[in-house]
Amino acid sequence: MHEYLNEHSGAFGPDEVRTLIAAFDKAWESVQARGAIFDTDAAAEIARAVLAKHIIEAAKQGERDQGRLRDGALVALARSNLQSAKRPLRQNRDRDLVPQSRRRDRPPPPAGQIQW
Repeated sequence: MHEYLNEHSGAFGPDEVRTLIAAFDKAWESVQARGAIFDTDAAAEIARAVLAKHIIEAAKQGERDQGRLRDGALVALARSNLQSAKRPLRQNRDRDLVPQSRRRDRPPPPAGQIQW
């Protein structure tokens, strides 16, 4: 969180910074308490970045309530997870709905061979 706040130095006073950090810490504790598992350290850092950036943007728009900052960040993280998972799941699901014999990614049968 501190590295993202450094990008906005001077935008927040000391009390506001404490509120933002507390909201971030509570949001991250909530993610961990729900048993979130990240495949890599980079994936965990991306999740932390989503939380931090949302909290900072909401604070720049005037939000100062720690609970609303935390909750908004958690919603932003959930949305980002849905968006990143949406395309591959849809592509795989759609592909699985097409019978294998009709898939375009499958080469056509040799000439004269009957395909059941």
